[in-house]
Parts: sequence; structure tokens; C-alpha cells
Amino acid sequence: MTTTQTSLKASLPVQLSPNAERLLRERYYLRDGAEVVEDFPALARRVARFLAAVEEPYGGRAKVDEATQLFYDAITTLKLLPSSPILMNAGTPMPCLCSCFVLPVADSLAGIMRTLTDAMLIQKAGGGNGFSFSHLRPKGSPVAGTNGVASGPVPFIEMFDKASSAIRQGGRRHGANMAILRVDHPDIIDFIRAKAEVGKLPTFNFSVSATDAFLRAVLSGESYDLVDPRTGAPVRSLPARQVFRLIAEAAWRCGDPGVVFIDEINRNNPLPACPIEATNPCGEQPLEAYGACSLASADLSAHVEAGSINWGLLGNSVRVGVRLLDDAIDASSYPLAENEQVAKANRKIGLGLMGWAHMLVKLGVPYDSDEGVQLAEKLMQFVSEHAVEASRELAKERGPFPNFGKSVYAERGEPARRNATVTTVAPTGSISIIADTSSGIEPIFALAFRRTGDVGKALPVIDPVFRAAAAEAGILTDELIQRIVDTGSVQDVPGVPADMKRLFRTAHEITPEWHVRMQAAIQKYTENAVSKTVNLPATATVEDVERVLLMAHEQRCKGVTVFRNGCRAGALALGAEGTRYVKMRERPKVTFGRTEKFATGCGKLFTHVNRDQKGLLEVFSNLGKGGGCPAQSEATARLVSLCLRCDVDPAEVVRQLRGIRCPTACSARAEGKPVDVLSCPDAVAQAIANVMADQRDVMHGKAAANVCPVCGGEREPGRCGVCRSCGAGGCDGG
Repeated sequence: MTTTQTSLKASLPVQLSPNAERLLRERYYLRDGAEVVEDFPALARRVARFLAAVEEPYGGRAKVDEATQLFYDAITTLKLLPSSPILMNAGTPMPCLCSCFVLPVADSLAGIMRTLTDAMLIQKAGGGNGFSFSHLRPKGSPVAGTNGVASGPVPFIEMFDKASSAIRQGGRRHGANMAILRVDHPDIIDFIRAKAEVGKLPTFNFSVSATDAFLRAVLSGESYDLVDPRTGAPVRSLPARQVFRLIAEAAWRCGDPGVVFIDEINRNNPLPACPIEATNPCGEQPLEAYGACSLASADLSAHVEAGSINWGLLGNSVRVGVRLLDDAIDASSYPLAENEQVAKANRKIGLGLMGWAHMLVKLGVPYDSDEGVQLAEKLMQFVSEHAVEASRELAKERGPFPNFGKSVYAERGEPARRNATVTTVAPTGSISIIADTSSGIEPIFALAFRRTGDVGKALPVIDPVFRAAAAEAGILTDELIQRIVDTGSVQDVPGVPADMKRLFRTAHEITPEWHVRMQAAIQKYTENAVSKTVNLPATATVEDVERVLLMAHEQRCKGVTVFRNGCRAGALALGAEGTRYVKMRERPKVTFGRTEKFATGCGKLFTHVNRDQKGLLEVFSNLGKGGGCPAQSEATARLVSLCLRCDVDPAEVVRQLRGIRCPTACSARAEGKPVDVLSCPDAVAQAIANVMADQRDVMHGKAAANVCPVCGGEREPGRCGVCRSCGAGGCDGG
């Protein structure tokens, strides 16, 4: 598509954070070979002009110029940002602007392979895929014409994962997928257990499609039927509570599977003739087969002025967002003809929010409070009403979506609207970094993190809203910054006012009940769904997970994901009889690390700490000629290596070994001899801690599984977590 270049009035300048500018340069700005040829205003011009060009049939050049200016202003002031596919692809030779896709998986080899090919084309274009594998026959079923038996859904999911791992989304991001299986599929137990092993199926999130009937059976203690998807006939029954317990145990261990409440989703489906079976990778966008959707998010924090919400400004941003996303449907290219057909027939869009936690802080409202939940409901109702009204206005100008006559809106006699759905709350990982705001509707993850500078030095990055509040309170000191960089929290820092501690509770300091209540309040007025992680402390129990799942269903959420702090570092596999064992990861042929020398009471001790791409892997220790206890040192190193290869938190290994005293070392110190450590185990602990500090394997005492594989920073918790340092990871709709 070509556009006539319009003259744009410069918006009020917004100073991008260094982190945002670096992320934009690395992933978003256009390049001529290796040379970056854009800055942020140029990116905004490219996106605004490309989207607005489709408005010419509705009002000529004047309409295009008007839309271009509106979109440009929204982006450059950071009040509204489209999702990453729009920012990256608009105005390029591959202008796929959709974030979310759902593909059907038919119960035949030809159908499965076609879906796999389609999925790779979508992923190549920059989209994330969702699949329901519920129509595949269970393992052991006969396969006509081959005298063989079916392998069931899980092996095919593994095949999709391997293919997805080989392709980067739009050449810039790793593949992101969602696998969904109905809870009444005969292979549901295999599905629940499929991701229990650390690192298994890395390009997939898993969700169980839980029905109302299943959840009623859980509450009543009854059994429920497993149904053959080919025949619709029951094949056997299982105790519902036992299956529900397995779901909770697996989520407790590794964050997967989540749960989608499929009946609640379809109760709110505006097109009953197009049933929904799956969602996009982070769960916020339920879609029919071949459905596609574009996303954008308003930064709520940018709509607070003098301690109050500027409702007029927010309403304007919502209306601009609906117009922008409706234009994106027509401006986008589509990987498949079926995607284009469904997208243009239903014209689903997803306007969402980010910066919610920052808005609450600016308003002086704690996240975990009745006032916060009530405000969430009021705000989302406002957003939804303005979005629907904007869609109705577009329908008057451009016509309703073609399937409007088949929708519940037509049945109810409601005014025509341009879009079947208008609101979605996505994780917004990357675009929230660009806006320098909090992610989606999540609480603040950490008040500080370390970012690697251009020369490799770890630089502290402080949450901007906390920095401003601390400066206003007169407590922003180097000591305070160091404390929150070390812990990510302010709760145990002396000298911080109690009201600030109340406002700045981070994700793991907010109890699960408030996470669910907040999600439910936002979901009440969200037409699609809400991506939200219920963060649990490391000490949470399986029973805690069960309570969260039931509470989310009771409060009419459309899905729920739990993530226990450090769970992926401690993921366990389930044995055939439900026994639990730790599976040690394989040692690669080549590792890398460092050697450190310590003076001990028995002479020189050399420690070698090695790592692989997943984190710390092993430790070797060698005593010099001074004697000592080489067998004990070797035993310590072997056991520590075993722990690391079984993904035990390295910080816990350090805590257990540090401070162990050896009589020889104590005597040497008493005699004035130079001794660096209290014992050989203490030396191993210090060596690991030093490597952790240098390589940032553990941030804020959290498990290495949350470490970003690209830059070594810490990823936000959750299945769709993004690294706040470099923007890697996650499938964020942004």
C-alpha cells in the first residue's frame, strides 16, 4: 500500500527512557542493513500514515490527514500504543498487523500437517497461535488403513513445538503458542503432566478447557465422563476432584497448565454460530477458527493529571484506539486467506489497558483494596462504553461488520456496530517498556532491576513512579536505591513512610485473593478476556492454587493463570503412580564459567563454577598441596552440582553453605594467617554468589528460571513474562 506523505504537526515531546530507546533500536526501528534508519517520531509517522491511508474511501484526503494526525499524536505522546506487530510491520513489505490467531486442528494427518504449515506462516509473519487439540482422537485409537493406533494429542503438540522453535516471529521474536485440551478428553492426564519437566515444550503455554459440568463435579465430589471426540460417546469416568488436584499440582510446580473457563467464554460469545474453543498464547483473546485480531493499549498512567483521572482525555484515547484498530483490519496483510475472511467478516479488535498499577499509585489508591477494585470496575465500564460507542459511530460511517445480522446484538435490537468485540486486556510486556509504565493490569513487579549497560556494567533502573514519589518525600538516597535494587521491594526498608509501603506493594506482596478480585473487576466490562497472572509466594501450597482456580470461576473470569515464585526452577515430573522425583538435566558437551582462588586453612582452594544456557550447572573444587580434606571438598562440589543440575535455586545453595566453619580455618585466622573463607563449603558458596552477581543468574533472590536468556536480567513472573531490561520474552500483544 502506498500513501501520500502528509505534513504532521509535532506532538508535545515525550522523553523516552534509556531502556525504551534501546528496545526500540534493537527490535522496532527500521534498518538499512545493520544501520538504524528510524527514530521514534519516524516510527510513529510510518505507522500513522500506513493505517490512516485506508480511510480515503470514507472521506477522501481530509479524512486520511485527520486520522494520521490523531494516530501520530497518540503514539508520540505514549497515551496509546498499538501492539508490537503494528509498530514493527506497518509500512513494511510484510504488513501483518494482527497479534492473535487461532487455528483449528482436524483429526487427520492431512489436517494436522496443514495446520502446522499454516501456523508456521503465521509465526513467520509475527503472530502468535492458539490451538485446541480437543478433536484429535485419544492415544491407542485405531487408525483406518494403517492397522496402527493413534498417538494422541501430546506427541503432535511436541511436533508443533519443535517446528515453532525453528522460526522466529516476524524474524524478531521467538514463537509463542497456546495448546488447549478439553478436560473431558480421554488424554487429559497426559496433557496436564506434559510440561512438568523443566524446559519441556518451551514455545507453548498450556491451558485446560474446563467446563461448568466439570467444576460442578469438583465441588460435589462426583466423577465425570471422558468423551471420545470422534464418537461423542463416554469411554470412562474419573473423579473430578482427582483431576482438579492434578491440574493444581502441575500449575504449582511449573505454572502450566492454566485454565480457561470455556462455557463462560461462549456465554459471552457475540457470534454463537462461531463457537470458540481456543485463545491466543496469553489467553486474553478467545477466537473462532481462523480468527485474527489486532491489539492496542492505552497507558492509564498517562491520563492522570494533578492526582485525578482526566476522563475526557481517556475517552478520547479510547475512541482513537478503536478507530486505529478498525483501520488495522483493512491495512493488514494476512498469512492465510481464511484469516482475512474471518477477520473482515467479524472485525474483532482488542483495545486494552496498561499502566494500571502506576495509575493507582498516582491516585493514592492501594492495589489490594476495595477502593482499588471498585475503581477498576468503574474505569473498565467507562472504557467499554466509549469503545462500543466509537464502534457504533464507525458503523454509521462505514457499515457494520458483515456478520452483524448473525450476532446477539442484532437479536437484542441493539444499534449496529463496526466490530464484533472491542476490548481486550493484554500483558503489554514490550509496549509497557516503551511507555515506561506498569504492565497491563498487573501490580508493579519490582521497584528496581539491573540493566546491562553498553560496556557490560549492571546499572540500576528504578521504577519511575516510585522514584518520583521517593524524591517528593525526600528519601531518594543512594542507600535506598541500593536496598530496593537488592530486594525489589521497599517493605523492609527503614525510613520509608508507611503510606508509601502500602501503595508500593509488589506482585508477590499482594495476596492471591486481590489478584483474582482485580481480574474479575476488569473482566466484568471486557468483551474479550483479560491476561493476568495470579502471583503466589514460593511458600504457597497446592491448596492455595485450588482456591485461586475456584475463586476465578466463581467470579466469572474467562480464564486464570497462577505462577508460584520460582516454580519453574523447581519443576518436578510425575511418576506413573503419582510419585514425585527430580529429573537432572543433561550436561552439554561444552560449558563455560570461571575459576576463583581462595586461601583456606588448608592452603589454596580453586573453585570452578560452570554454566550452560539455562543457568548454573556444576561446581568443581581442587585443593592445592597444603593437604586438607579433598574427599570432603569433592563431595561438597558433587552434591552442589547435583542440586544445580536439578534446578535448585542457586541462592538457596549459597544460603545453606555460607558461614559453615572449619576448625583449621579458625585456627589459621587466630594465628594471623591470611584466610579468605571459613571453610571449603563457604568458599563454594562465595564462588557461586560471585558468579551470580556477575552474570545475574538470580535477581532479588528469585530462581534462575526467571532469568532472561538474552541479557541475564530478570523476567516478570508468569507464562508471558517479559524481561524489563531488554524486552525479550513473552507474547505480549505489545
